[in-house]
Amino acid sequence: MENLLEVKNLSADIEEGRILHGVSLSLRDGETHVLMGPNGAGKSTLGHVLMGNPVYHVTGGQVLFNGEDVTDYSADKRAKLGMFLSFQNPLEVPGLTLESFLRNAIREKTGQPLKIFTFKKELEAAMELLQMDESYATRDLNVGFSGGEKKKAEILQLMMLKPQLAILDETDSGLDVDAVRTVSESIRKYQQQMKGALLIITHSTRILESLHVDYTHILVRGHLVRTGDASLVEEINEHGFEKYIEEEQKQEQAAGEVR
Repeated sequence: MENLLEVKNLSADIEEGRILHGVSLSLRDGETHVLMGPNGAGKSTLGHVLMGNPVYHVTGGQVLFNGEDVTDYSADKRAKLGMFLSFQNPLEVPGLTLESFLRNAIREKTGQPLKIFTFKKELEAAMELLQMDESYATRDLNVGFSGGEKKKAEILQLMMLKPQLAILDETDSGLDVDAVRTVSESIRKYQQQMKGALLIITHSTRILESLHVDYTHILVRGHLVRTGDASLVEEINEHGFEKYIEEEQKQEQAAGEVR
């Protein structure tokens, strides 16, 4: 089976300096990958770089999606190909309702006319699954939404847009226990229906409750220091990141001595 996403020796920076250092990983259809690391490790940055956020500058490496080199593609072009990023802090968009945003996004992604009856039926079903009041559909996108409702709106977009690859950035932050359970179950159903791949960026593991984890990646100061299976999540829960922080420091010291 070919890789859906292949990240090859990816490095990136921002005005303040280098953030990612030679990151390599790959995902296949149907797989769930978890990206963890201490604060400031570059986890959210990796998500934004994969999605083509122009704030970040790729200084080396490649991003391949379905075998196509998308390293220099804009975010909207990547979205049309089937990539999706949920934001850690979703933006408010006054003047554009959630329903209108979804209709426009689906039309842009598919390039096809939208069947309104089918769209509304799918939207109602998805909002019911997420336990979102249907009135949110006619409200301006994220305006006046609670933190939890903003995160649910992000997952609603995931369910309606049906991307091949979903990058979920701290989706569980700001959610209470019941809301996390609801969101986790909704993500699981999306994956069952789409057979899509998930890259879940998280500090907490509550969002993984309903999901089978295939691989876990540990990022420290922009370096991918370890990849393992689901047991690595439990290890981090029990012992934290100290071991991997020390490991990254040794690697950097050794690299410095070689240079």
